[in-house]
Amino acid sequence: MKLRLELQSHGGNTAGFVIPPEVVDELGAGRRPKVVVTVGEHTWRSSIASMGGQFLLGVSQENRAAAGVAAGQTLDVTVVVDDAPRIVEPPEDLAAELAADQALAEAWATWPPSRQKEAARQLTEAKKPETRARRLEKLLDDLAG
Repeated sequence: MKLRLELQSHGGNTAGFVIPPEVVDELGAGRRPKVVVTVGEHTWRSSIASMGGQFLLGVSQENRAAAGVAAGQTLDVTVVVDDAPRIVEPPEDLAAELAADQALAEAWATWPPSRQKEAARQLTEAKKPETRARRLEKLLDDLAG
């Protein structure tokens, strides 16, 4: 679905598109559809969320930079339903732990992709090995429940 929308600032460093309700209905994927978004030459995966009585498609600072756009611009936006599975590849150290313990692997599989992605990010962004080890241990404890 091709749209022409203003990229609106929502205060601070947040920005996004207000998606008309009829567009969400036409997508036919529920009230919080997972979508693939394209602005210019840049494409990313996201979700449309209902917030404050309207549907919003957030555009991260990273995606704004990659697309070369800024809040306040009116842009051509393509939105299609994303029905591909959302798979997060765990970092090597976590993957080894999951491979060694079926219960942990099953727990990991029950986490939504957003939670998996955040857990993986916390591990990979640790600057010191001891920080990463501590974060991995906490993650494993969380998975063990």
